[in-house]
Amino acid sequence: MRCPLQAGDFPFPVKYGYCAVGQVEDGPPEWLGRIVFCLHPHQDRFVAPVALMAVVPDQVPARRAILAANMETALNALWDAGAGPADRIVVVGGGLVGMLVAAVAARLPGAEVTVVDVEPSRATVASALGAGFAFPAAAPRDADLVFHVSASPQGLATAMECAGQEATVVEMSWYGEGAVPAPLGGAFHSRRLRLVSSQVGSVAPSRRPRWSHARRLAAALKLLEDDRLDALVTEEVAFRDLPAALPRILAAGAPGLATAVRY
Repeated sequence: MRCPLQAGDFPFPVKYGYCAVGQVEDGPPEWLGRIVFCLHPHQDRFVAPVALMAVVPDQVPARRAILAANMETALNALWDAGAGPADRIVVVGGGLVGMLVAAVAARLPGAEVTVVDVEPSRATVASALGAGFAFPAAAPRDADLVFHVSASPQGLATAMECAGQEATVVEMSWYGEGAVPAPLGGAFHSRRLRLVSSQVGSVAPSRRPRWSHARRLAAALKLLEDDRLDALVTEEVAFRDLPAALPRILAAGAPGLATAVRY
């Protein structure tokens, strides 16, 4: 899971992060002045290979372009799921990645998309992206596809409950080295559910023969040409203020979705 330009090892010291957007100040003439996205750790200046740069479309503000890596994750998951028009889709976990999955899924013609979360404030965000919202106790049933993005055993159980007969549950949560109980009794077998993992490190098998990582990243940036996605960047913090702000930002149950670091 090491990022391309990461340095050091966990827990510390480590140079981490992978959602940098900035302007090219030096390099090949055709790149000068361009706004680019790069999978690079958090720094106010850095040197990186041209091959790792992706040009941000003119219609995507730099602040929104920081969502590119997460949009790649969402796009890859929809490919892994085989989502299609008119599907009944449930997204369990209304964090940043879950909302991006819902936003892309809601663009499918006739799709019925519902975000399931325990945080009431996320209902407004889901609605703005064209999706419905429900608390776990009222989550839709008989879904064609369920994406689990809550990184909690309770969320996984809810996802299984939402899935209809022979439906697919796409597990997108990153649990690290932790052991997670999975409810594989009862409905899992009686409904013949499919549990599929999705991870952005590899292009989905259905696209891999034709799609490079660079092509997928360019597509993700193109998908960010949607003003509604600005609602997902809920805070902006100056780089110099990060040491004081990080404990609050990373605290369990912290409000908000994505935090932009301003250099």
